[in-house]
Amino acid sequence: MGKSTMATRLPRRLEENMRIVGEQIKLARLRRNLSRAQVAERAMCSELTEARIEKGSPTVAIGIYLRVLYALQLEDDILFIAKEDKLGKELQDIAMVNRERASKK
Repeated sequence: MGKSTMATRLPRRLEENMRIVGEQIKLARLRRNLSRAQVAERAMCSELTEARIEKGSPTVAIGIYLRVLYALQLEDDILFIAKEDKLGKELQDIAMVNRERASKK
């Protein structure tokens, strides 16, 4: 993936998640029978950047990931990030059990 600095180094689990996202983007491109050059052109980025996305590079800006998803007609997939928030809902439920009435908002 190139040189890694403290600023670009991710925890192992996040690196694996980025690698999986890159692989999923690559598979979406191949299913559509598109070349890297075609996706890069549609996403207005370089082929090198598109290749780095497919490798799961954490240094590529999220906006470029979004443009690649848009080029693959997968732009709505971004809406699934943090959609469920199981931990947040559990914490909210615990807090509600301890309260006797709603806040004054």
